[in-house]
Amino acid sequence: MSDTPPDHLAIDARSPFHDADALSRGVGVRFNGIERDNVEEYSISEGWIKVQAGKARDRRGNPMTMKVKGEVVAYYLDTKSDAKPAAE
Repeated sequence: MSDTPPDHLAIDARSPFHDADALSRGVGVRFNGIERDNVEEYSISEGWIKVQAGKARDRRGNPMTMKVKGEVVAYYLDTKSDAKPAAE
């Protein structure tokens, strides 16, 4: 496995961008310099994340999401303890 997470990743198993192996390693997302733990989907190259919009649901019972644009940095949470963190 590589040390960089996928460019586009979704937590919904029905999405074509779902990657169970990457999610099992744990993926952290930093959006505009702030750690986010409520990200449903992200795209690094396009510069956006999708987050839940409150408790609203669509007609199929899925959470409503909104796309927020900005600087996206994704990283794996299970990095080795002897590895140095990436410079910002």
